[in-house]
Amino acid sequence: MANNVIRVGDVGIMALSDGMLEFDLCNFFPTIPPDSWRQYESHLTEEHKVRFNLGSYLIRSGGRTVLVDTGLGPKPADAPDAPWGQLMHDFQAKGVPPEDVDTVVMTHLHRDHVGWNLVAQGEKYVPTFPHARYWMSAKDWEVCHEPDVQPQRFPNAPACVWPLAELGLVELMKGEHSITRELTALPTPGHTPGHMSILITSQGERALVLGDAAHSPVQVHETDWVSRADMDPELTRQTRRALMERLEREAIIVAAGHFQAPGFGRIVRLQGRRYWHGL
Repeated sequence: MANNVIRVGDVGIMALSDGMLEFDLCNFFPTIPPDSWRQYESHLTEEHKVRFNLGSYLIRSGGRTVLVDTGLGPKPADAPDAPWGQLMHDFQAKGVPPEDVDTVVMTHLHRDHVGWNLVAQGEKYVPTFPHARYWMSAKDWEVCHEPDVQPQRFPNAPACVWPLAELGLVELMKGEHSITRELTALPTPGHTPGHMSILITSQGERALVLGDAAHSPVQVHETDWVSRADMDPELTRQTRRALMERLEREAIIVAAGHFQAPGFGRIVRLQGRRYWHGL
């Protein structure tokens, strides 16, 4: 089986990518002293930066084709020469027509998870996935409209999220929500108020699409390390701590979109510490 596809019972999960981004440590993790990274240098680039995959997951469940997160979106012509904006090329390379997707689920509404929701056609927006309904947290939908929050935290919402309502494509999730018989959106708040992770349960097997409950494998053990992107740092810590304990205890497969592609792995314990073990 290709390393970008796993099966969880009857459910197939395909890893897709919109490319990658890199950040200086002091930029993305401003509260973590550089010396604290010494034991984790294997997770950094040669320039001591953190590199994040811009991962999405295509899930086939019960006759449905569900896309979880849509990347950063088309790269503007004047953007820096960074390797992102690749999601639709990856769809084509893996032989998946966008028309196959009937459900888009956003773990949250930050810019690198909603970028390919829509494409501009003249002065109009049309859905990139024309046969899909677009599901998102009601809390994130509300907060991305707050004028004192939106410009900094949800800068591309006016182009990538709000027009979905005008097109009649928005479905809002409140609390734990069943997407299909095998897929459940679980509230994992902190990174954003309405952040969701997606639990897959089939034939006694389970997996979890993590979203941004963690950005780096380092946070599997260092659950208190928060990033500048976490909107509520203390709630993020609480959520991550509980989530990592559960993922380890129940041996749930994890699909982590910002970890090294394809992002499939498990949380394991060795000599009193948690580690990320890629599949």
